Amino acid sequence: MARPAEHSYQFVCRCGSVARGRLAIDLELGGKTAIVTGGSRGIGKAVARELAAEGVDVAIVARGREALEATAEELVESTGRRIVPITVDTGDDASVRAMVTEAAAALGRIDILVNSAAKAGGQAPAPSLAEIDDGAFFEDMNVKVMGYLRCAREVAPFMREQGWGRIINISGLAARQSGSTIGSMRNVAVSALTKNLAEQLGPDGINVTVVHPGLTRTEATEGVVASRAEVAGVSPQEIEQRMAQGNAVRQIIDAQDIANVVVFLASPKSVAVNGDAIAAGGGVGRAIHY
Repeated sequence: MARPAEHSYQFVCRCGSVARGRLAIDLELGGKTAIVTGGSRGIGKAVARELAAEGVDVAIVARGREALEATAEELVESTGRRIVPITVDTGDDASVRAMVTEAAAALGRIDILVNSAAKAGGQAPAPSLAEIDDGAFFEDMNVKVMGYLRCAREVAPFMREQGWGRIINISGLAARQSGSTIGSMRNVAVSALTKNLAEQLGPDGINVTVVHPGLTRTEATEGVVASRAEVAGVSPQEIEQRMAQGNAVRQIIDAQDIANVVVFLASPKSVAVNGDAIAAGGGVGRAIHY
């Protein structure tokens, strides 16, 4: 029997671009602008890349100038969009205020804020009760919780004036499980912050959501895997297989996967989602959340 002829096919999205062999969905993000904190590496960098790929001009902000400039150069080359590197300490009011002022001047407007600047969780064993001190607690809460609030507070007037905006807070699944006292406390606090902001800003056309990543592959993962493999006396591949058993899809979720979720939430198409938490860990835990 002769094989049927193979046919190529095209779908045209509303923005006019053509995708061969797949449907291209227009997220209506072209021409918008964003601030991504923690944007020089990890999830923040992946989010900045995906936003830029959708036509967004992005201010990536973090503490380290050298890493920011290297990331900005890389993203400009790969996406062709405008990427503005700005240094900031989200633990300091004045620094955040100056960063938002600079970003607004450089981009012309602020449509989207992605809060991702925080000490990475899960890279080392969580401290025990006896090991937790005031310094560790207040540093984490100041940078992640108050840092997110500071950034939201400073961008809100710009979004209110234009009657539209999106704020996405990157938190973590420690909000839904025990095992890391400070990690759980800071992530629950981010969820509470998100809901309160959503209720205050929703009438002004601003949606606020929180994304809870679980174990996520970033630039730091290779080193973590190598260290655990050496301690356990097994191969890195074996360690990765063990790590992947922690979710329902049995694979380590990548920063790119988190970015895909965030980009949708940053788009006008996400209007039905406001004040809610999106788990993005590949199905972690057996609790039912509703």
